[in-house]
This record gives sequence, structure tokens and C-alpha cells, in this order.
Amino acid sequence: MAKMLELGGLVLIGIMFASFVGAFQPTVEPGLSPLFWGCAGAALTIILYRKFKRKREEEAE
Repeated sequence: MAKMLELGGLVLIGIMFASFVGAFQPTVEPGLSPLFWGCAGAALTIILYRKFKRKREEEAE
């Protein structure tokens, strides 16, 4: 599961970078794309989930 989250996070960061520079929607000002903010939110969710999971495992020990 952790490897899938890491791979998904890398894909999200790649899409986020491409949308930030305006590769997908050249008519929208770069950085303001809803695609960028969606990927940023999803990547942040993955990071917080893994941190919460790690903290729970440490408390269980």
C-alpha cells in the first residue's frame, strides 16, 4: 500500500508541475488551474494520511 501511495503521489506531483507551467491549459493563467489545486490537495492528503498512519504505528509499539 505504501508503494502505491508513493507512486500515486509522484504522478500527482508530475501533473501538478505540468499544470503549473500551463502545459495542459494554455489559456488559463499558470498556477491558477483547478487541476493544479486538485493535485496539490490530493498530494497533501496522501502526506497527511501517511504521517497519521506512522504516528499510530509508533503509539502501538
